[in-house]
Amino acid sequence: QVQLLGSGGGSVQDGGSLTLSCSASGYSYSGYCMGWFRQVQGKEREGVAAIGSDGGTRYADSVKGRFGISRDNQKNTLYLVMNNLTPEDTAMYYCAAEPLPRCGPAWYSVEFTYWAQGTQVTVSS
Repeated sequence: QVQLLGSGGGSVQDGGSLTLSCSASGYSYSGYCMGWFRQVQGKEREGVAAIGSDGGTRYADSVKGRFGISRDNQKNTLYLVMNNLTPEDTAMYYCAAEPLPRCGPAWYSVEFTYWAQGTQVTVSS
């Protein structure tokens, strides 16, 4: 049974940093495109970043240069390092997995199969 467990959310000041983690179990982690999404209540879900099993990364324009996605295939863990956070980054963050070896350019529009529970990130000004 595929399970994803997200963690690491919290509250920070404008300009602060947070690192989110997502541990995976129950499947061959290395064969999946892994992504981070976020959603503000009342708004559409937004793709934040993704990483394929080949290490290729994708980022939303809004987070390029500030966020870094990585994965540890030995530990079956996905990470999202978020720097220079702004109040506009406030949202519920979700990690997700899709059985694709790479994350294509339209990865954010893919209906990912597996999802973790959300972890809240709040940035105050």
